[in-house]
Amino acid sequence: MNLVIDIGNTSSKVAIFDGDELLKHQNCSLLTLQEILLFTKDYIISATIISSVKELNDEIESIRSHFNALLLSHNTPIPISNNYQSPETLGKDRLAAIVGASKEFPNKNILVIDAGTCITFDYFLEGIYCGGRISPGLQMRYDALHQFTNQLPQINFSDEHFSLGNDTKSSIITGVQQGILDEIDGGITAFVKENKNTIVIVCGGYYKFFVKHLKNSIFANPFIVLKGLNIISEFNAKK
Repeated sequence: MNLVIDIGNTSSKVAIFDGDELLKHQNCSLLTLQEILLFTKDYIISATIISSVKELNDEIESIRSHFNALLLSHNTPIPISNNYQSPETLGKDRLAAIVGASKEFPNKNILVIDAGTCITFDYFLEGIYCGGRISPGLQMRYDALHQFTNQLPQINFSDEHFSLGNDTKSSIITGVQQGILDEIDGGITAFVKENKNTIVIVCGGYYKFFVKHLKNSIFANPFIVLKGLNIISEFNAKK
């Protein structure tokens, strides 16, 4: 059994795989060794991989030490070609998503959109990871409007959606949410137009909102990062 740990900006995800099969998964707001031990108590773990977009702390180090985990870095061997010019600064979750997508959709040109704290676009073209885009996510845009103005209120994301605002709150909601939808739809349209044999995958914490409201055809896969990490773990176990 493989243990996969994906530590994001806002929350962490843990999963157990048997080969390619996802057996169990859980979101964690506070990641501790005790929580991981409870999560894995009914399984015999043979390999563990940790991916983190945060700086390592004592708790992560204790998990790493206990499970003798592989810590994903830019030096970790992966089963795809990576053309990113600064691999040491590339988000590990971005890379893992492409690895997972390339295995699930072989011989495709792939765009992975991760709708989390940030919105990331990642392109896999002709069998090579080429890079992508990073922009503020939904909640970050709401926070910025409040923090960098004197009058605009703090608004938190909800599933309500307007095409036209008729007061300040609804104007902010449509400005943020319709703006980001137009941005993503435009990116997808350009990708499909410029490349043949394409697939577009959406993942991340806000994926359900985008699946509901995007105009373009997309494939939702909230576990694509976890699957990619599992593939990287197995790829390194064979070396």
